[in-house]
Amino acid sequence: MSSKKFLLLFARLCIGAVFLVNIQAGFDFFLHPQNYTSAYELAGIPGEVSVAGVGLLFLMWNVPYAFALWNPLKFRISLIQANLMQLIGVGGETFILFRISAVDHLVLVSSIQRFIIFDIVGLLLLIIAWILTKLAIKK
Repeated sequence: MSSKKFLLLFARLCIGAVFLVNIQAGFDFFLHPQNYTSAYELAGIPGEVSVAGVGLLFLMWNVPYAFALWNPLKFRISLIQANLMQLIGVGGETFILFRISAVDHLVLVSSIQRFIIFDIVGLLLLIIAWILTKLAIKK
């Protein structure tokens, strides 16, 4: 296997890992919102609809990830978009976290912290994929 193919394979593995976890979370939130309402201090039908809506957004947001996974060189702009989306997610979630009192909303704070960790790991994998595609272009 050439070094260029290896770089692209590893890049696709990084993108694929983020994509699959995001898609799984999206479907789970969308199809089983009742499993997550309490983590966000939501209840009843309005809470389930809110969580299902977030799940739908997860699925929508992953369109660029799918293109980047399919062909990370041809759709390199999609990989850049995915990186920016992850960065916005980490920043926005962190901003939201600092608006909430951990004393009054410990479960909610814990849930948002998990999202931040989840998105930081995803961002790191996508940055690695971007670097690998940059190296593959030079080959």
